Amino acid sequence: MKARIPKHREFIIEIDENYEKADECWEKLQEIMDDYKKQGKSVFTKTFIEDNEPKVKALQEIYEFTYTIEEK
Repeated sequence: MKARIPKHREFIIEIDENYEKADECWEKLQEIMDDYKKQGKSVFTKTFIEDNEPKVKALQEIYEFTYTIEEK
């Protein structure tokens, strides 16, 4: 059987596990996803990155993490 899965892009976020605010940061990132889902959208929506990158960058100014965007 073969299936064609649409390509999508995703955030790859790296937080040092020893970072004292790691859990708090993950919670804030999860809130971004939850808010997006409340709008009836999926993380697989083509515009997920564009819609949320400014929010992720704003969190990056507060918390210590890096991210890249990968195409799958």
